[in-house]
Amino acid sequence: MSLIGVDLGGTKIAVAVVQEGSITHKSVEPTPKDGWVSVLDQIARQVEELRQHVPDLETVGVGLPGPLDFKQGMVKFAPNIYGFENVPVRSYLAEKLNMHVDIENDANAAALGEGVYGAGRGTDSSVFITISTGIGGGIVLNGRVIRGAHGVGGEIGHVTALPYGTVAGSGVVGGLEALCSGTAIARDASFALNKPTTTAEAFQLAQDGHPIAKRVVETAMTHIGTLVANLQLTIDPEVFVLGGGVSSVGDYFINFVRDVAIDRLGNFDVRPEIRLAALGTDAGVIGAALAGRKF
Repeated sequence: MSLIGVDLGGTKIAVAVVQEGSITHKSVEPTPKDGWVSVLDQIARQVEELRQHVPDLETVGVGLPGPLDFKQGMVKFAPNIYGFENVPVRSYLAEKLNMHVDIENDANAAALGEGVYGAGRGTDSSVFITISTGIGGGIVLNGRVIRGAHGVGGEIGHVTALPYGTVAGSGVVGGLEALCSGTAIARDASFALNKPTTTAEAFQLAQDGHPIAKRVVETAMTHIGTLVANLQLTIDPEVFVLGGGVSSVGDYFINFVRDVAIDRLGNFDVRPEIRLAALGTDAGVIGAALAGRKF
């Protein structure tokens, strides 16, 4: 069965036809800067273009940034897209395209893509953690995203890790995003080393044995490992999938996070299964397509 997914970002809109986890047709265009109507019209044009290749498409899933109102099919606000506030995405696109439309949070969409067709393929449960400028995530159980009663299930980046710590843009005090995102690592490394330092530079210095850089990045990774342990004891997923720019560090990152998690698990005889994300930048659009399925 072919599905179509949309991944809306602040700079580009990706639309793809997905068949059994593979993209067969894809369109990428810049995100319009003059309001939500232009953005949704652009999405509709791209979807119509791809429908010519697969005329029997009946559903579309749209991955969206920002808090969503799932009952109303709306975006409450998307801070990186001009004019995107209280936007009726589902009803507008459904009428314009004459198709069934569903919406999903973009991090949840990526989690779904990785959980079903990426690094979590073949498992019944997975947790996706993406660590880049911010920290996002999602929980997938039996091919479905777990949103929770209020739509905030899987907001991993905003879990409090240090009471009375740094305040994040979300307003959460001492949340993970403020402590161990790529942005936070670069901030702390720049302060500790007394010079502008990127996240990549901080990790390279740490791997080279620089004691201060090592302290900075391993403090951040300790928070991630603790999160993994806590989620293992709360949800007990089969696999954790780590994505985003920070995860590209590879074995140093994965091994440290796993060791911390095992230590935090104490006498519980569990070794968390941690894998690197497999779908890259296509995870969001593949997951969005899956979110549009009719059950």
